[in-house]
Amino acid sequence: MKAIQVPEGGGLDNLQCVELSQPEPGVGEILVRWRASSLNYHDYLTAIGVIPVEEGRIPMSDGAGDVVAVGEGVDQWQEGDKVMSVFYPDWIEGQANKIKTTHILGEQINGCAVEYAVLPASAVTSIPDNYSYAEAATLPCAGLTVWRGLIVEAGMQAGNSVLVQGTGGVSIFALQLAKAAGAKVYATTSSDEKAERLKALGADEVINYKKDPKWGVTISKLSGGIDHVVDLGGGATMEQSIKAAAIGGNIISIGILGGRTGEIDFPLFFYKQLRMKGIVVGSREMQEALVNAININGIKPIVDREFPLEQLADAFRYQETGAHLGKICLSF
Repeated sequence: MKAIQVPEGGGLDNLQCVELSQPEPGVGEILVRWRASSLNYHDYLTAIGVIPVEEGRIPMSDGAGDVVAVGEGVDQWQEGDKVMSVFYPDWIEGQANKIKTTHILGEQINGCAVEYAVLPASAVTSIPDNYSYAEAATLPCAGLTVWRGLIVEAGMQAGNSVLVQGTGGVSIFALQLAKAAGAKVYATTSSDEKAERLKALGADEVINYKKDPKWGVTISKLSGGIDHVVDLGGGATMEQSIKAAAIGGNIISIGILGGRTGEIDFPLFFYKQLRMKGIVVGSREMQEALVNAININGIKPIVDREFPLEQLADAFRYQETGAHLGKICLSF
């Protein structure tokens, strides 16, 4: 079987496509034939060596495919079932803790950039009805992060306002989920062309942050204050996210695309009585709830472009350009 491996030190030019022996499931395990994966910033950092991994690690946290064999003692899955990975295989339910979040696919343990993989039967969930493999592969990281942030933690309700930043997979899914829940969505982007695409997807107001560096103030005036801010930029965006938020609002911090560190206006943070929550994906139980919701509301993720497994490095280079809208996927 084909697999991609990260060499010591990483580097896109050094990613290796190798042939490995196909594994067999043991007691309590299943054998999955991965059909698709999707790119996340976390995967990119692993591939280039910013997040160090063991030499030969198979990257990619997201996967969707078919169960092709089941081990002894497995009764929840059958051959032919369509499944997708769980970002934290050990976090089944309840609150996060160190033990539950120690292992991440593609980091501490092998990920989904491989044709076949053996997993614990509890390390996957079903995929939504009428989803392609590529569409399903967008959910375990980006989709679940949004679900946990807006629904589980923030308790988003119809009539609330939501701010999303940019046009990556997390932001697009946040826009879609918020609109499906009856929220009003504000968005920021770097170009007028992308602004029109965001409006076509349902965004009510879009601000070009390159033309308006004080977009947080502008959005606050337009909205009267945002109930739920989905912050992806970290150091580059948090100041404006605080300014955009309503008194008593939520800031869901889930990215560092604009920098690992930044300044916070503490008096304004106190005055607005804001709640900030750092989010790193979620549990298997949350993922099952997300699938159930999608089966009811029919949300379909946006897949910008698909690459074959062997071209993972090219897919990451495309991700580097920032030209995509939605998710970049691998299909194999």
